[in-house]
Amino acid sequence: MKRLWLHPVLLRAWHWLNTAVVLVLIITGIQLRAPDVELFSSYRTAVIVHKATGFVMVLSFLFWLVYTLASPGARKQYLLRLSDLTGLVKQGEYYAFGVFRGWKNPFPATPDAKFNPLQKISYISVQFIFTPIIIITGIFFGDIIFFGGVIGSIGGLRILDAIHVVVAYIFVLYLLVHVYMSTMGHTPFAHIKAMFTGYEEEPD
Repeated sequence: MKRLWLHPVLLRAWHWLNTAVVLVLIITGIQLRAPDVELFSSYRTAVIVHKATGFVMVLSFLFWLVYTLASPGARKQYLLRLSDLTGLVKQGEYYAFGVFRGWKNPFPATPDAKFNPLQKISYISVQFIFTPIIIITGIFFGDIIFFGGVIGSIGGLRILDAIHVVVAYIFVLYLLVHVYMSTMGHTPFAHIKAMFTGYEEEPD
């Protein structure tokens, strides 16, 4: 068994904090969309917790962004290369069929390339597109009077609400897929363990 150092302590701490933030936002968001589902003591409590956790998400995202842009090692992990684009089909086949037939991962994680082509696209989409969208729309919801002009320019509260909720559903879907994919190591908990220890273990 070989051990690869892949996950620095700051990124691991950010990963688990961000996981907690997303889960709290999903849970409180369910009660905001369906008030009859009493996951918190009251609707007002759910609103307060949702807003407070949203601000934590802003700080979490800013930390990740600064860390990634300031660290050459972290920044290059997200860069799409020609080999990534040409390897999308191969990686997709591995996830769809190969992993169940004992195929070797065509893009195994290394310290210089932690993410395979599909992971890069999904992480880039979530971190650079969907997270900013849900943060910005959440900020607008935080004070609909102050941001009334901007909200009106994008079509009103219904459009703002639709954008926020659709992106929230995308986060739920991403979370489910992410958890499922995390079980695809050499053991079901190998990748999860790596996010605690920093070391990815691979059979020799």
